[in-house]
Amino acid sequence: MIKVYTIDTGYFKLDGGAMFGVVPKTIWNKLNPADENNLCTWAMRCLLIDTGSHRVLIDTGMGNKQSEKFFSYYEPSGSATLFSSLKARGYHPQDITDVILTHLHFDHCGMATIYDENKALKPSFPNAVYWSNEEHWQEALHPNPREKASFLKENFLPLQEWNMLKFAAEGDTITPEITIRLGYGHTRAMMLPVIHTGHRLIYYMADLIPSSWHLGLPYIMGYDLHPLTTISEKQFFLQEIVEKNGIMFFEHDPLTEAADLKITERGIKLNNTYKFEG
Repeated sequence: MIKVYTIDTGYFKLDGGAMFGVVPKTIWNKLNPADENNLCTWAMRCLLIDTGSHRVLIDTGMGNKQSEKFFSYYEPSGSATLFSSLKARGYHPQDITDVILTHLHFDHCGMATIYDENKALKPSFPNAVYWSNEEHWQEALHPNPREKASFLKENFLPLQEWNMLKFAAEGDTITPEITIRLGYGHTRAMMLPVIHTGHRLIYYMADLIPSSWHLGLPYIMGYDLHPLTTISEKQFFLQEIVEKNGIMFFEHDPLTEAADLKITERGIKLNNTYKFEG
């Protein structure tokens, strides 16, 4: 029987205006109040799927390889780390068979690699196949000026050097239970895994809908490359999730891990919330 676990890797801060885009602060500040520097706290939440034959990790959080100056911009906090959260669930890095990197922004793939005792970079999960999308991989290797600061090659280039990287496209299956979908609004060819549990579908929304507060169509991050594409993709996925009674997983929501949806007079809203404990 498939088991699904939330894997917490701590919190970090991002500018509230950047996270909520054109929505006025007088509105979004009631949802996730900003500090004196206009920064809001966000989760870095991953997902582990144990199918019996595979143990698949989706995203890895920010990691700890960058400089003190780098981390000062994002103020990481919380006691949970990727490895400690996996251990708390009864898993070790050697147990992971597959790592799906939804996209290669640093807060999603930072712990994909670590330093060894000789300060050389190596993959964090020695027995895993790492999955990316070839189109997105090329974008990360040759970034546009807008995204350049988000693609840190030390986080992902060693995966190719160690010959542990494979590419997945739209509709591909990582296991029979996990299908890859793609989005192009936030960044080029971001992977959005859909997990078939046997009872419900779980939609891993990555940065298409990073929190429950981003359900509304105008709530588009300033980081998105193509905001109108994001709106179209959100409309499509929200409708599909409602029709299929699916569950959305929110990677960055500091309060709500996952939820299903309902149609109301004011549009699509949260219905029941969930935690994945296996």
